Amino acid sequence: MKTGWIKTRQTKYSAYITVYLLVILAVLGVANFLANRYDKSYDSTANKQFSLSDQTVKAVKELKKDVTLTYFGETTAFPQARDLLGRYASLSPKVKVDYIDPVKNPRLARADGVTQEGTIVVDTGARKEDAKSLTEEDITGALVRAIKGGQRMACFLTGSGERSLDETNGSGFSELKDALEHNNYKTKTVDLVQGTPAAPGAAPVIGKVAPVNLEIPKDCSVLVSGGPKLAYSEAEVDAIKNYVEGGGSALFLMDTPLRIGSKQGSENPELTKLLQGWGVTMNKDLALDTSGIGQIFGLGPEVVMVTNYDSQPIVRDFKRGVPTAIPLSRTLTIEGNTKVSDEKLIGTGDNSFATDNATGPIDPRKGVKGPLVLAAAGTYSRPSPATAGRFVVYGSSLWASNSFLGSPQIANRDLALNTFNWLSSDEDLISIRPKEPQDRRLTPNAPRAAGWMAILLPATVVLWGLMVWWRRR
Repeated sequence: MKTGWIKTRQTKYSAYITVYLLVILAVLGVANFLANRYDKSYDSTANKQFSLSDQTVKAVKELKKDVTLTYFGETTAFPQARDLLGRYASLSPKVKVDYIDPVKNPRLARADGVTQEGTIVVDTGARKEDAKSLTEEDITGALVRAIKGGQRMACFLTGSGERSLDETNGSGFSELKDALEHNNYKTKTVDLVQGTPAAPGAAPVIGKVAPVNLEIPKDCSVLVSGGPKLAYSEAEVDAIKNYVEGGGSALFLMDTPLRIGSKQGSENPELTKLLQGWGVTMNKDLALDTSGIGQIFGLGPEVVMVTNYDSQPIVRDFKRGVPTAIPLSRTLTIEGNTKVSDEKLIGTGDNSFATDNATGPIDPRKGVKGPLVLAAAGTYSRPSPATAGRFVVYGSSLWASNSFLGSPQIANRDLALNTFNWLSSDEDLISIRPKEPQDRRLTPNAPRAAGWMAILLPATVVLWGLMVWWRRR
């Protein structure tokens, strides 16, 4: 009887253990399925360093067809690649990720034309694009290029003292050039001064200058006038006018004509006249920010810090409080036009004013009190909306220079790229600013801290040992 009871109890316990193990296995299986199907993580870093940007999330989730991301690198580098590429795959089932070691599989590397380790090939089936580095900016840029197809051409005017694309110092545009070329644009310079005669081969008229027929190259997606120091001729401005009113897009970065320190600005009468005809008047002044926000970044009042934005698509997705810096800017007046739809792009707050004298003492009482307009976007109406011309005007060119575009503390880089995206009618071709890890190291007083640590750590171990001995005593 007793033996039967023991067997019954053993059977009961065995059944309990079996059911318990089955339940655990089922829970683990469901958890594993959910983890693979819905990969979720929490990024506790202050600047969301380990999270994909909103722009990347939008681009991936709007995929209409399958895309394969193939990482070519050493096997030992696969874990690092998975850390980033896995985030793309977790956003959409349409994203597949492969990892190939080109040393072990040279045939596959050659088939994709890969010659450099660390390359990521984005394949949509119809088109392939390469990302040359394992960064969100490069990968998403390649993804967008592969989806959209075709490159845009940003044409920068030269010959009248504009900022240079090749200049790497603070005043140059080399950072802007690099940013554009990472985001589906090619860049080139255009010198309108090198015009051709209107009638080639025709005999010149004695005593008169042969007329010129200037024309913007047809492959230009966006024309840029980047802070010219010399005035454009009437023929150059006519070429710009015909280009925009014919359905082209242009960006005008127009610096103040006032003397700033030892540098005398210059007016561009023909170009300002053209812009006024499009409903945007360029004022001969300098905007000053007295809010004190710039002091946080070590900047003076001549650098306007913008933290509030309007609904224009270029800045619509900028979150409240995200700063952009617009230095040495003149102000604009939007007057409207029957053929042009003008919108305020960015402006100053109440704690600002504009002065027409930048060399004397600053007196807010003698200036024009804010809010003030610093940039405007316009659309030139045509019979067919598909061919409507677009233009954007800023009262400064310095904000897009290397000094400000390369700063991770402000959103000038995103502002510049969004401007180009809107001008080329590709609002979804948006900038992806790489996230920089924030340095939050603890730097104690080294000698004093080392002394205390040398005492406290051994003392803590000894005290803990005494407590354990006393309890077991």
